[in-house]
Amino acid sequence: MLCKAAIWVFMLLWAGATFIFMTGTFGWFEQPRDPLSGLFLLPLGLPWVLAIEFAPETARPLLAVLAPSVNLVILVGLCRKKNKAN
Repeated sequence: MLCKAAIWVFMLLWAGATFIFMTGTFGWFEQPRDPLSGLFLLPLGLPWVLAIEFAPETARPLLAVLAPSVNLVILVGLCRKKNKAN
């Protein structure tokens, strides 16, 4: 139960951080472009987001959005392993 809740909370935080990032990066809803709009994605995607600096400049926004997916896959795997142990 706790694992499932953690997965859903992580996915909601990721969706919210992605929305804020896209709004600030592309100026959606007449918002000014903000270089710090990806700040909320950083803790969700650590440590994988640190490898983005080696990627081409044009791929960095997409990789920043996808970095938390690695942590989500790890979280789901740990929850499945825990459920099998019980």
